[in-house]
Amino acid sequence: MDHEVQKDALLRKRSELLSEGPNKPLQTPTENTRQGDMADQASGSNEVHIRLKLKQTDAKILKAVEEALWRIENGSYGRCRDCGEEIAQARLSAIPWTRVCISCKEKQSM
Repeated sequence: MDHEVQKDALLRKRSELLSEGPNKPLQTPTENTRQGDMADQASGSNEVHIRLKLKQTDAKILKAVEEALWRIENGSYGRCRDCGEEIAQARLSAIPWTRVCISCKEKQSM
């Protein structure tokens, strides 16, 4: 099976994630800029927490993208890591870095 479409999608996703600078430090407010009431300060802390979680998620996706590109190169792309069956084309189109078929993914969610 030719995986050029997925490879292009993976390369675009990798480029997108890298351009956002996953290693770029988050800017946190300094003590001099802490203004407003406690609710404002809590809101600022929540925003930093959310951005940190998003960066962690991006790093996980980047790792999965890199692994998928490696699987394309070694010929194992498109096979479920858990059961060894082929992953449906629709699933690969939606999530080209996926490692498992939908059946195995549903089992993981239980």
